Order: sequence, then structure tokens, then C-alpha cells
Amino acid sequence: MPISLGSSLDNGLVPITPGRPSIDTEQSVTGLSIGQYLIRRLSDYGIRHVFGLPGDYVLSFYSMLEHSPLDLVNCTREDCAGYAADAYARVNGMGAVCVTYGVGGLSLANSIAGAYAEMSPVVLISGAPGLRERINNPLLHHRVREWHTQLDVFDKICAASLEIADPVTAFRDIDFLLDTAHRTKRPVYLELPRDMVTIVPEQIRPYACPQQMSDPDALAEAIHEAVLRIEQAKKPVIIAGIELHRYGLQAEVVALAEASKIAVAATLLAKSVVSEVHPLYIGLYEGALGREEVTRFVEDSDCVILLGTLLTDLDLGIFTAKLDASKSIFATSDELRISHHYFHHVLLADFLRALVAAKPRAAKRTLPTSPAVAAGPFTLAPDQPITTTRLVRRLNESLDDRTIVIADVGDALFASSELVVRGQTEFIAPAYYTSMGFAVPAALGAQTARPNLKVVALVGDGAFQMTGMELSTIVRRKLPITVIVLDNKGYGTERIILDGSFNDINPWEYQLLPQVLGGGTGYEVRTEGEFDQALEKSLADTSGMSLIRVHIGLNDRSTTLERIGQGLARKV
Repeated sequence: MPISLGSSLDNGLVPITPGRPSIDTEQSVTGLSIGQYLIRRLSDYGIRHVFGLPGDYVLSFYSMLEHSPLDLVNCTREDCAGYAADAYARVNGMGAVCVTYGVGGLSLANSIAGAYAEMSPVVLISGAPGLRERINNPLLHHRVREWHTQLDVFDKICAASLEIADPVTAFRDIDFLLDTAHRTKRPVYLELPRDMVTIVPEQIRPYACPQQMSDPDALAEAIHEAVLRIEQAKKPVIIAGIELHRYGLQAEVVALAEASKIAVAATLLAKSVVSEVHPLYIGLYEGALGREEVTRFVEDSDCVILLGTLLTDLDLGIFTAKLDASKSIFATSDELRISHHYFHHVLLADFLRALVAAKPRAAKRTLPTSPAVAAGPFTLAPDQPITTTRLVRRLNESLDDRTIVIADVGDALFASSELVVRGQTEFIAPAYYTSMGFAVPAALGAQTARPNLKVVALVGDGAFQMTGMELSTIVRRKLPITVIVLDNKGYGTERIILDGSFNDINPWEYQLLPQVLGGGTGYEVRTEGEFDQALEKSLADTSGMSLIRVHIGLNDRSTTLERIGQGLARKV
């Protein structure tokens, strides 16, 4: 059940009114073409940039975008544009990507699938052959099988998908798609035939935004039972999930924790949803793969309050988690369950805010060591070869509440789980869908959305070789992003699962890429001292991007990856 966005100034989301355009009357849209109306509505939802690539079926709309208030960000590949729009949406509240038909749209399938899986509201706009061009069914280029093949594909991986085929319903269809993305926090697909872009509708059918309301009786009963269970429990704990970020409910979960003095853990996908230096934050819950004291604290609980949590296999420690449903309160945008009792028509935001207002009294517990304290003091060993764990420990020293960390799949992600994320800092990773190649284009999207913050991307060399050339766009736009490439000459995560020469890749001279791309600074490091110097210089450099190539051993891996790899190896 989708819910409305709770406004949050701290997390950078843009507060908007769902389904309600800034245009007050029907007369104010008179004279607007379909393309112009779409641009107007994207702006209404706080979208200031559109990522994508041009192609003949979308050029007329592209030209319209170029002359609009929106900033058009041309990328090197469609899938990269999708990753950039995904990260932009996670930071900004909603994102958009625009490509051509067939070769462009279908190249985005993986990026959009990841956005759906991890609840990121991306608006995918695809150009298409004109409706008049399709008469007599000609074999136009980029077409696969049927005219609607691409529409059918995205219908499976989006919350909604429509072709804009009727001028009378065009504005209503646009409003429906944008409202759906906003309410569900998932991507939507809008197919725009090129002969519809400049059409000015003579009639307009308005869109009626569905009103989402909780059943007051069900809500009251759910709160009564939840408070009773919390107050009867001797060992309650909160597990904060990713939906708290997507719906802007971070402040509410902190208020609940502070009022009741209940400790808060987070899932890997939701890392940074709560400040990791908050005195009630105890760390990530990852089943048997996480810190033992956190795992024991959560699994010993007689009342686990799961709020906005997607329980994925990684969040459950490759199914090593031991959470008893009969001792749980489970609240998401789709479901509210207390023990084995289901409550229907109760919105997540309403439930959480009512629970805060109820001020449940909870039993006091001795908390595990906080992540900040557990990490212990860091002392640089300048002449020692750098390892992934020590690299993350050093990076941790430089984090503040003006930094966004983006981790790619592999040990870049698993080692980064040990970072202590502070204040308003964002941590972004594809921690459920786990699509390699996310980090570099995602850094482009996040930095574009939040130019006042510093973005650091941590990526393995295998993932970098997939999408790392998106640095070209980063260089072109002079963005001061720091990219740290973990160079172990291959796929380190796969090596620990099942080793073989298929995990090896051709090594690149990554530090020389700034010369190839015509901008930025490259560093090559092998020791802790060299990494320390390169990191300090790159974080201080506002003139352009920095790329730090870090040589690590083939068998070097973080403790978290060691545990996860062993768990996955048993499944292979």
C-alpha cells in the first residue's frame, strides 16, 4: 500500500504535493504541447536534471528539454544514465532518464530493474516511432517483434507503464505516471511517440489523485496492540529499513527510539537511514554475517520492531537470521503485521507517527558497543601495504556530514558496511539487486543532485571496467568526485565463492585515465601512507574528479566478505 512522502529537510528530499501540479487552472495549461506539459510536471516533482542519450526517435523531445529550465545530462551509455537517475532519485526524491526507442530503452532494463527492486522512483521517458509512421506495419529500425515489445518489457519491471497515444488523455496519463512513481517509490515507464511531442491537446481530461487514508479503527487497534507488546517486552529492538529513507520518515523513527529508549539497528540496504553516531544506534543487523554482539542483541529480543524493512537474503545474512515472526512488529508500505495478526488499510507513515505519539514505555537494555567505538582508534602504518579493511578504516577518518559515500557491489560494499556514517551523510549502494557497475554513474547522479556535498565512490576494478568510462561525463561537467578503484585484478567476491581463471580481468592503468579523458587527477597507491596522501589531496580538490588506483592483494578481503563468501559458497 503506497503512502505519501513525509517531508524531511535533513535528507535533501524535495517536499512536494503528490498529484497536484503547480498549474492552478485548466486555462493555464491551454496552449501547452504534450512535451511541454511533461517538462512542466517533471519540474513540479522537484526534478531539475534529466539523464540520458539522444537518438532519432527522441530528438524532438530532446531539443525541447535542451531549451527548458531542466538541465540535460548526456551520458556515455544508457545503462549508466539509468544508474545516474537512480542515485539522483535516492538523494533528490525523484529522478528522470530519457532515451530513444529499442536500442536505447532496452539497454536500460537492468538499471530500471534495480531501481524497482530497491524502491527508487525513476521516470523513464523513451521516444518511439510516430503513430503515423506505423501505418501498414513497416520494418522501422530499432524495432523488436511488435511495436509494443518495449512497453511490455518495462511493464514487468515498473510500477506503471503507458504509451502516450491519445492527445485527450495525454496530460492525465503523464500525471498518473508521475504520481505513481511518487507514491510507490518505484520506476515508471512513459513511451512518447515522436509525432506526439508537439501536439497541443484540444481537450484535457484531468487526473484525480487517489486519496490514501488509513482506516482509523484498524490504526487504533494496531497501535494499541503494538504499544502493549512493546511495554510487555523485556528486550525490544528496532530494525530500520530502506522505506524510512524513501518516504522521508527518518525523523519519526529517531523520535520513537528516543522517546522509548529503544536501540536501533539497520539493514545493509538501509545503512545511513539513521545517523551511525546516534547513542541508540547499535549497527547493521546481518544475521550471522554481522557483528556477533549486534546479532545476539537483535535475536535475543522478545519484540523486534521492523519498520520499512525489505528482508532480502543479504539483509538476512544469507538466510542465517533468526527472527521469530511471533515476536515481531512488521510495518512496511505494503503490509502491517503484529505477531500473526494482520492489519489492513494502515499506512506506514500513519502507523509510525501514531506510535511515536503513543510514547510506549520500553524496558531498558544494555546496548552493544557502538560502531564508532567498536572500530577503535586508527593509527596509520605508512609503509605497510594497503588492505581493503585498512583502506576503509582510513576513509572512515575523513567522513563528515557533508560526504556521500557510494559503494559498488563486492568488497567495496561489504567492507564499506564497516564505515561509520555520520549526521546527514548519505550511503548509497545496490545492496539488494547487487548490479555491478553502479557506483561511478551513481556518483554522477548523486553529485548532480547535491553539488554542495562531496561524493566518494568505492568500486572494484571489475565493476569499474563495466561502467567506469562514465568518468567522461564527470570530467566534462567538472564534478569533484573521488573514485577509489580497488585493484585486485578481478572479481574478488566470486573468487571466494568459486575460484577460477574466469574471475581474472585484464589490468588497466587506471591512474592514467584522467589523461585519456582530458581532466582530473590520477593517483596510484600501494601503501597506507600513499593512500593517506592521495585521499587528502583528492578530498581537498574542488577543480575536478580524482581517481585513486589502490593495489590490493588477490586474496585480500574484508571480514564481512569472508563471512558472506562462505555463506554463498555453500549455495553454489
